[in-house]
Amino acid sequence: MVTSPEQWLEKTSPPQKKEGVLKVFLGYAPGVGKTYTMLSEANRRRRRGQDVVIGFVETHRRKPIEELASTLEQVPKRQLNYKGVMFEEMDVDAILARAPGVVLVDELAHTNIEGSKHRKRYEDVMELLAARIDVLSTMNIQHMDSVAPMVQSITGIAVRETVPDWVLKRAGEVVMVDLTPEALQNRMRRGDIYPQETIERALGNFFRSGNLIALRELALRQVAEAVDRDLDSYLVTKEISRNWGVRERIAVAISSHPNSQYLIARGARMARAVGGELYVVYVESQADAAEEKQRSLAANMRFAEELEAKVERLHGNNVADLVAQFVKERRITQVVFGHSTARGWRRYLYLSALNRFLRHTPAVDLHIVTQEGELDT
Repeated sequence: MVTSPEQWLEKTSPPQKKEGVLKVFLGYAPGVGKTYTMLSEANRRRRRGQDVVIGFVETHRRKPIEELASTLEQVPKRQLNYKGVMFEEMDVDAILARAPGVVLVDELAHTNIEGSKHRKRYEDVMELLAARIDVLSTMNIQHMDSVAPMVQSITGIAVRETVPDWVLKRAGEVVMVDLTPEALQNRMRRGDIYPQETIERALGNFFRSGNLIALRELALRQVAEAVDRDLDSYLVTKEISRNWGVRERIAVAISSHPNSQYLIARGARMARAVGGELYVVYVESQADAAEEKQRSLAANMRFAEELEAKVERLHGNNVADLVAQFVKERRITQVVFGHSTARGWRRYLYLSALNRFLRHTPAVDLHIVTQEGELDT
């Protein structure tokens, strides 16, 4: 069969991407350098020949940012009149008409002025990504939906503008723009972030050392989770069944017995010691159908949640197989089982289940915790 030039080009051309790639520069406070870092990458991409434009960049009149932004093409902003005052917003339609390869969209959590195409800027970004345009964006950790309440309790400052957690999970890359709290406070004192007349007030409120340390920890954890997801995705894509154990994940198998709380506490201490994730796993059992056992089980579950464990209820007949499958799917690195001092046939059943689990699970560290009393895990 003779291949036409058109068919040959179709076969040899790289596949067209289905959507754009989102890259987020994440910080923990204003002034750490997110926008500057984003602009620096945009200039590197432009020098490599990529078609890069600015959709919206907030300079806050900071000279280094203004100088970097001036080297890039800027899509004209949209003018909106709101209650007699003129505002500037990103013009999504103008960017779509320009059709660049990459667009810069600062402050992902921003709420658009009434009359804009979308209510939130992250919704603008989703439309740009759907049009196969790559997006570079910025945000601070306190603007994540799940983090905002914690930030308010730490700083006493309500976070009004937030982004759903799924937006960051949608990002192809999350980059932490880091700076020590001491360096950030020095930058503040030099007047590099806010006007001089607001500096002392800011240092005594949001920019207190304790606030900055806590916010930095939250941002670092978020980036670590993103890296962890990338590794999981790689292992799945490459069909690598072995757990590389880069991050510790500890699973505690429990029953309805009150002594299970001892196992949960043991697992929580282990997880804290290594900075790992804690899972508590329960396999539904007819033996736990009685009302008293259900109350005990519910207490165990509440105790696990109080210790920030991820609670999983599995359904099926074979406990060993179900827990082994869970360990494989979640790439668990350590498993904690309870072991009672029972004798006779109960001990035989326990050891049989344990051997079956070991035959079907990937390589993990196994901890058998012995206690007085029955612990039918």
